Amino acid sequence: MAFTLLLVLLTACAAIAAEDLSGQMMVFPEETDTAYVKLTTPKETISAATVCLRSFTELSREHSLFSMSTSTVSDAFRILKLNPDNGIDVDVQNSNLEFQTQDYKLNEWQSICATWDSATGVVQLWLNGKPSVIKYSGGSNIDDPIAIVGQEQDSFGGGFSKAQSFVGMLCDVHMWNDVRSPCEIERYMADTNFLPGNLINWSSLEYVITGRVLINDKQTCPRSKAFWKRRW
Repeated sequence: MAFTLLLVLLTACAAIAAEDLSGQMMVFPEETDTAYVKLTTPKETISAATVCLRSFTELSREHSLFSMSTSTVSDAFRILKLNPDNGIDVDVQNSNLEFQTQDYKLNEWQSICATWDSATGVVQLWLNGKPSVIKYSGGSNIDDPIAIVGQEQDSFGGGFSKAQSFVGMLCDVHMWNDVRSPCEIERYMADTNFLPGNLINWSSLEYVITGRVLINDKQTCPRSKAFWKRRW
């Protein structure tokens, strides 16, 4: 009887149902090397990608915003906020590119997108509606990755460090298997009628929480400057 109950519990844990997190956020309330969220992605080869998310933190140290690794490459696609004066790193297949941020602010919602295309090898960062310069990274296709938020992977699904952990709130995480157009990215930034991600979709999200991570209603709703101009 006990074995049957254990088998039922294990089966329930293994089954991940997609959940609509619209209007909600993930809260990472403490510095740790054990708390994170694994985001389920389709088992496929990725030859181009756009990752978008919104973050709210008071961290002035380095911290991970998005970490994707494969069995052979620890930083297959990574977005890492560096120290205050340095900017944001976008890594593809362990190739590191540093982008100087224009208006990244603490204790405010930040909307961030990063794009990459293996055909051209180019990478671009968008922050709060503003594009960066376009840089060359190269990089081959990404095969069967693990995507994690809250921690930075130094190995496939692990190798976490408190010094790179995220403390704060995250929401609206989306990933597409192509390079979104500037118009589509602007729609995401403004939170107005954008097409959800086809690899990771916040409104139909398959995820597994490990450690102390909370799902709460959003406390504020990020809006573009254009929205407030129209309203007032």
